[in-house]
Amino acid sequence: MEIATIIAVIGVLVALTNIIVEVAKKATWDKLPTNILALLVAIALTLASGFAYCQIKAVPITWYIVVAFVVAGFMVAYAAMFGFDKLKEVMNWGDKE
Repeated sequence: MEIATIIAVIGVLVALTNIIVEVAKKATWDKLPTNILALLVAIALTLASGFAYCQIKAVPITWYIVVAFVVAGFMVAYAAMFGFDKLKEVMNWGDKE
């Protein structure tokens, strides 16, 4: 999978996370902190989409793939909480322009 595709998938997951968190905030009556809710939703969506991708492409699921999905879930949660531009800035910290 190319990096451009991965960035696009993360963007879609961020948008879905934001939508689901906004709806879930109304359903939970603000009893759960929004950042925790965003983290849980982001990791769940990332794991679900990653497992679906592995199923479609017939990729065997190993422990390090699951860890990569969880790390990507944290990236999605970070972007959902602080904005996608901030995530891109953090990911390109070593690039000098």
